Amino acid sequence: MTIADIEQGMNPMTKANLFPSPSWPTVPVKDEASAYPVHRIFCVGRNYAAHAAEMGVEVDREAPFYFTKSALATEHTGAVVAYPPGTSNFHYEMELVLAIGKPVFRSDRATAQKAIYGYACGLDMTRRDLQLDARTKQRPWDLGKDVEQSAVLASITKATGLATIGPQRIHLEVNGETRQEAHLSDLIWKVDEIVSHLSHYYHLEPGDLIMTGTPAGVGAVVAGDVITGGIDGLEPIRLTIGAAE
Repeated sequence: MTIADIEQGMNPMTKANLFPSPSWPTVPVKDEASAYPVHRIFCVGRNYAAHAAEMGVEVDREAPFYFTKSALATEHTGAVVAYPPGTSNFHYEMELVLAIGKPVFRSDRATAQKAIYGYACGLDMTRRDLQLDARTKQRPWDLGKDVEQSAVLASITKATGLATIGPQRIHLEVNGETRQEAHLSDLIWKVDEIVSHLSHYYHLEPGDLIMTGTPAGVGAVVAGDVITGGIDGLEPIRLTIGAAE
């Protein structure tokens, strides 16, 4: 059973909720009155060689690998996010985000490309100390990556409004100082390859987002820092780090 089936009332286990349940988070779409509901967030790991090197690991060139974030981790550009609990090494990661626009399963690259509805700037905010501790112990990355308000998203630009992915500059600044700078041509796994590969493991559907990885230059932020970033042709992103709760 798919998410769409559940939304259409086809789940035989449906009963009244015990408590109020939040609706799906949404992301604005440039030049559209309607928003894009976020159902799932997939993230590609180590998709820029220079970033893998700065993390002390090698790139797996046999196939991309993934981790996930809850849809409830979605936050909008311009937000103030509290410094999260349990970490003393909170990192930014600037990323190109893909928004799926039609069902795709076991697809080839050409079909996968047509399934991309649009693109957006995103921040994969990370409790780096917890991620590295889990990596050392060969444990899942959930505490490091699936952090509340850690999937920060700018408005989606429809795919028809962006030229072929590759030459666009991707960059991030902290308090106006450039920390990350690369081009989308540096992606190891290209956008159609990612969607095609992931579609062999999941029934991808509208509402699925894919964060495609970050360039080199990641680093820690503290309360009061302002993060800005952008990708040529897309709506820019901004995040302020608030005090710890």
